[in-house]
Amino acid sequence: MATLTGGIGTGSKWLLDKIVGVIAATGINPNLLTFLGLVVNFIAAAFFAVGGFFTGALIIFFAGFLDMLDGQVARRQNRVTAFGAFYDSTLDRYADMALYMGLLVYYSVAGRTPYVVLAAVATAGSVMVSYARARAESLIPLCKVGFMERPERIVLLIIGGIFNRMGPVLWAIAVVSTLTVIHRIYFTWQETKAGRILPGIKLSL
Repeated sequence: MATLTGGIGTGSKWLLDKIVGVIAATGINPNLLTFLGLVVNFIAAAFFAVGGFFTGALIIFFAGFLDMLDGQVARRQNRVTAFGAFYDSTLDRYADMALYMGLLVYYSVAGRTPYVVLAAVATAGSVMVSYARARAESLIPLCKVGFMERPERIVLLIIGGIFNRMGPVLWAIAVVSTLTVIHRIYFTWQETKAGRILPGIKLSL
């Protein structure tokens, strides 16, 4: 089994390298791939809005592939920039919110108010997980504690769409993302209390 798993991993890496090489050779701007990923997520959100969870999940999977490609292509083309990282992170947040907005529309039209609230809490939790880390890392060197990062949330949405179990998935995202934010607040408090802050930081409320 270990040999089979290793073979699949090696084969997948070889295939990904070939795809990255072909795309990089076209000279396409990696930021364009990032934007295309956002557009594909908007399409997935539209399917979520009309209850097409299975199709939406498959589209998210493809969007995730594009999201993985942009960084690989940037490195292959030696076009990694600070702006590219910022741009990718910003569009990722829009992509996340678009997917949840699709679910909000679906549950709102269906008249399922508790799930509208649940989707809203999941949206807030997802945004705050990213914000808490970004804000913390403007004060301390690193804040990667907690579990519910973007890849985990995307995998859960794909699972929820494929198996038509979006309700339990939203509960998991809402609860665990909130716990992750609390964990990051506590961790940042510990780090700042211990004086492990970045040099040159001027603290203000």
